[in-house]
Amino acid sequence: MAVIELTTDSFESTIKDNDFVIIDFWATWCGPCQNFAPIYKEVSERYPDIVFAKVDTEEEVELARHFQIRSIPTLMIFREQIIIYSQPGMLPESQFEELIQKAKDLDMKEVKDAVDKEQS
Repeated sequence: MAVIELTTDSFESTIKDNDFVIIDFWATWCGPCQNFAPIYKEVSERYPDIVFAKVDTEEEVELARHFQIRSIPTLMIFREQIIIYSQPGMLPESQFEELIQKAKDLDMKEVKDAVDKEQS
């Protein structure tokens, strides 16, 4: 699956309609973002069951502000509409693959139970 560009208009439906979404918050002027882009694209091609998306923080200021993106690149992972990971910084390919595997291996029932407990 190709990497998709997310906008304010498409963000919510993308998260709601897909169980596993990885988002790269980036900007054209950002050197580390440009270095990470080919890694992100290459890894995305190995996981057709995951939606890989990008948010251009210069174009989608509202989204960047909503998620309090202060440093780019920032990776954010959603599983079943829950943010399970959000960290700034470029990852080497091997660490990115490891992160994806850990995210896949999460027991989402446990995560949801923990979220429910925290909210009550």
